[in-house]
Amino acid sequence: MISSKMMFLILFLLRSVPWANCSPLHEEFIQCMSDNVTTHDPFSKILHLPNSQSYENLLENAQENLRLYNNSLKPLFIITPYHDSEIRATILCSKQKGLQIRIKSGGHDYEGLSYRCQTPFVIIDLVYYKAISIDLEQETAWVQSGATLGELYVDISRKSDVHGFPAGICPGVGIGGHFSGGGMGTMMRKYGLAADNVVDAVIVNADGLTLDRRGMGEDLFWAIRGGGGASFGVILSWKIKLVRVPQIVTVFNLRKQMDREGTKLVYKWQQIAPNLPPELFIRILIQLESNIVVGDFNSLFLGSTEGLISLMKQRFPELGLRPEDCTEMSWIQSAAFFAGFPNQVEALLNRSDPFKAKLKGKSDFVTEPIPESALMQIWKRHPEGELLPFMMLDPYGGNMGEIPDSETPFPHRKGNLYNILYAVAWNDDDDAGHLKWINELYMFMEPYVSKSPRRAYLNYRDLDLGINPGVNPRFSDSAVWGMKYFNANFERLAKVKSLVDPNNFFWSEQSIPPIVNDGPFFA
Repeated sequence: MISSKMMFLILFLLRSVPWANCSPLHEEFIQCMSDNVTTHDPFSKILHLPNSQSYENLLENAQENLRLYNNSLKPLFIITPYHDSEIRATILCSKQKGLQIRIKSGGHDYEGLSYRCQTPFVIIDLVYYKAISIDLEQETAWVQSGATLGELYVDISRKSDVHGFPAGICPGVGIGGHFSGGGMGTMMRKYGLAADNVVDAVIVNADGLTLDRRGMGEDLFWAIRGGGGASFGVILSWKIKLVRVPQIVTVFNLRKQMDREGTKLVYKWQQIAPNLPPELFIRILIQLESNIVVGDFNSLFLGSTEGLISLMKQRFPELGLRPEDCTEMSWIQSAAFFAGFPNQVEALLNRSDPFKAKLKGKSDFVTEPIPESALMQIWKRHPEGELLPFMMLDPYGGNMGEIPDSETPFPHRKGNLYNILYAVAWNDDDDAGHLKWINELYMFMEPYVSKSPRRAYLNYRDLDLGINPGVNPRFSDSAVWGMKYFNANFERLAKVKSLVDPNNFFWSEQSIPPIVNDGPFFA
């Protein structure tokens, strides 16, 4: 509870914000927060008002995709909580005042749903919810949602050189969004997704209650491990299983021009990479280099160079891998290698993204090898002059094919050869031209990717797949994107939503909708 003197000061400062115009809504929200926050910390630490420097800094840090920079209202407030009661108060006061909530835990939000909204809203920025507690005896860790992948990796490495965690390669990504969307990474063929290795979590629900796994129940615990946590509440922290890694791992990066011979290698890779031992992960990054399309065969092997060379000679000799192409290093050094910081482990702790641009991404899953002739047509679609058009092909198989589709909301398991991320980034004003390129490539790919439905990955969010207009009792709209992200698991997610948030308070353009009437699931 804040003092009346502090309350007067906050309201005085609010009146100095030109656009606010002494709006009763702002004053009422602050009063509500003061009535519900039970901590004794200065209120100014957590509540950031428009036109303040802290507000501007927080919003700028959130807006990594410049394509979306001026494409929505700004939040009325940004809340940076330190305690559960502050999150509870934000939820209760937002409900009372008819405001939406957006939840930000890190970066890499492709469509900006964590920091933008078309109706009045507040942002809960978990930037200070970043504690990490590692228990090597139990081989577990508690990680708060505002911590980044890089911070988690470095903390693990400081405690042990034989433990790691199977999650993504971008160190600035927040734990909350990454885990709750699934979390692919270079060790997923060995250990599954990040979400597959979550054993407990703590969430604040729509009623403001703080619940662990036992309190929330198994249905909600299932839903937040791949179904998108922001549809169900504010997830504060996650308990994860650490995994064993060798003291020495091996990496390589081989660049091949995508001429006829390079294309044959990609065609062969489609058949080999998903069937390699789970310790070996070889992805391909297709991009332009001096207006020439090239493919980087980028690999992590949980073992020595000697073991890798022997395996590649047997299973993929066409790639021509040599010992001098390989580098042995620790697992944490490999995380820096994949993040683009060779020999710079401390760079994993950098929360700011040095590269900001306009961005659009889309995704697919491939179940049958794409013919060489089609691959050649794909390369020809990479136009000259783009800032950064690329495709990333991540192999499946291994443990990803052993986990049942219904184990978590993430359904893309057995039968998938690999996932594709299509992306284009630019910094000029030709938004329409760049979007046209990626949309036309996506349409061209339709015959060669998964069908009925054509699948997509939630963490590569794509609003082109459809927008949820709000409470949608018959699912005629949300069925489109829901089935692409979750397939048959979408119905179970909607049922969980109906139980834990029937009034759809935690809503966004692609949040899980509740079932609000009887009858068939899809109209």
